[in-house]
Amino acid sequence: MSPSERVVIVDYGSQYTQLIARRVRELKVYCEIVPPWVETERVRAGSPGALILSGGPASVTHPEAPQINEEILDLGLPLLGICYGQQLLVQHLGGRVEPADEREYGRAELELSAADEPLFQGVPARSVVWMSHGDRVAKLPPGFRVIGTSSNSPFAAVRGPGEGIYGLQFHPEVFHSEHGTRILENFLGSVAGLRGSWTMDEFIGQQTRELTERIGDGRVICGVSGGVDSSVVAVLLHRAIGPHLHCFFVDNGLLRSGEAEEVEKIFKSDLKIPIKVIDAKDDFISRLEGAIDPEAKRVRIGHCFVEVFEREAASIPDARFLAQGTLYPDVIESVSVWGPSATIKTHHNVGGLPENMHLELVEPLRELFKDEVREVAEKLGVPDALWQRHPFPGPGLAIRVVGEVTRENLEKLRAADRIVIEEIRAAGLYAGLWQAFAVFLPVRSVGVMGDARTYENAICVRCVSSRDAMTADWADLPREVLASISNRIINEVPGINRVVYDISSKPPATIEWE
Repeated sequence: MSPSERVVIVDYGSQYTQLIARRVRELKVYCEIVPPWVETERVRAGSPGALILSGGPASVTHPEAPQINEEILDLGLPLLGICYGQQLLVQHLGGRVEPADEREYGRAELELSAADEPLFQGVPARSVVWMSHGDRVAKLPPGFRVIGTSSNSPFAAVRGPGEGIYGLQFHPEVFHSEHGTRILENFLGSVAGLRGSWTMDEFIGQQTRELTERIGDGRVICGVSGGVDSSVVAVLLHRAIGPHLHCFFVDNGLLRSGEAEEVEKIFKSDLKIPIKVIDAKDDFISRLEGAIDPEAKRVRIGHCFVEVFEREAASIPDARFLAQGTLYPDVIESVSVWGPSATIKTHHNVGGLPENMHLELVEPLRELFKDEVREVAEKLGVPDALWQRHPFPGPGLAIRVVGEVTRENLEKLRAADRIVIEEIRAAGLYAGLWQAFAVFLPVRSVGVMGDARTYENAICVRCVSSRDAMTADWADLPREVLASISNRIINEVPGINRVVYDISSKPPATIEWE
C-alpha cells in the first residue's frame, strides 16, 4: 500500500464516525480515526492522502467545543468537512456559524448549484440526503462558494478556494443519503486522487510480514474461542511464525452446547494447527460467584483468562506474547481511544485485562470490522463452519445470564440457545442474521403446566440484522418460527415457563443484554 493511499478521519464524537470509516474502507482506501487533539507528527508520519472532519454532537459556537489542529490544515491535503466538520472549518477560516431557526433532522432534498463539481460527478441535480444538525453556516469564509442547497440549509454543500476543500452540512456516509457513497467515492478518487488499492489480500500480506518481524523467535500464546476473530488470528500467526504459535482452547464452562469438541476437531483436522484444550470450568464459574454487575463479570473473566494463559505460558520456553481477536468495534465501545465518543461497555479483551499482565498483547485485527475479518477468513481458507458463525462474545454465556451466573442457570441457557439456533437453521434464516441467541432472565412468573401452577424463569430470544455491529435492527422472524422456538424451549428446558422476543434496535439498546 502506498503511504498516500490513506485517509485520516478526525473524530468529533459523531455517532456516524465509524460509518464514515466503513464507507471509506468499502471503497478500498485504508483509513484511521484520530481525536481532534491528535499530534501533527502522528498524522504526518502516515503520509495521508486526504483528511475528513466528522460530525459531532457539540456546537462549534460553544467555548469548550472541540477544535481543529491548525497544523493539520497547513499540510495542504484534500479535506472534506461533514456537518460539525463543515461548520468548524467555516468558523476557523473566518466565516460564521449560528443556531438554525429550524433544526434539521432526517431526510432533506439536496439541490446542486454546480453540476460540474468533481465532488458531484454522477450525482443527480436533486437527491435525498440525511441531515442532523442544530447549527448552520450563516456566512462563508473568503474564497468559499455554495455548490449545494436544501430548503433549510442555504450552505448545504460548499467549496473552498483552491483545490480539494469541501464542506457538507449533510451526512453522505449514512444509508439514507441516496448518492452519499458516490460523493465519498468522488472525494477519494476525483478530488484526492486515491486509487482504492487497499484490499484484504494486502492486509494479509502486510500483517504476516509485521507479525514475523515483531515476534521473531518469541513464542505466542493464542486463546482460541471457536469464533471467526480468534480463528483468523491463529491462522495469520501460524502463517507468520509456524511452530512458535501455541493455541489453547479454554473450556470455561461458559460455552455453547458441543462447542469445545467442534473447535478441537476443526483446528486439528481442517486447519492442521495444534491446539490444547484446557478444562478451566471450575476456575471461571467460581470466580463469577456473587458477580451481578455485567462490568464486574467482564473484568473477572478477563483476569481469569489471563491467569490461565500465563499458567500455561510458564511451561513454554520464550513465551512473551498473548494473541487476541480484538476488533475495531471492541475498541470503540470499550475506551474513548480516538476521540470524545462515550464508553459503552468494557470488553474483556480490551479494558478488562490486569495491569500487571506479564504477556505482551498481539492484536492483528484491532483495526478491522467484523465483515472485513470474515473476508480475511475466507481468503485464508478458514472453514465455513467457523467464519460463517454468528459472533459470540468473549465472556461467553456469562453475559447472557442476566444477574448471577450459576451452573444451573447456564445449563438452562445452553439448552435454550441450542434450540434457538436449531430452529433458525431449520427455517433457512441463519445466514441472513447477524446474531441469534437466547438470554436467561433472572425473573420468575406464574405459569400453568399439566394443570399445575408453576413459578419459573423466562428466556428472551434475541435475533438481529446488521453489517458491522455498530448498528443493528431486530429481525422480524416469521410467526411460525417464533412459535416453534417458544414451544420447544418451554417443553424441553426444565425451569422455563415463559419466552419473550426482544424487538429493540441498536441504538438505543446494545446487541447483547450485558
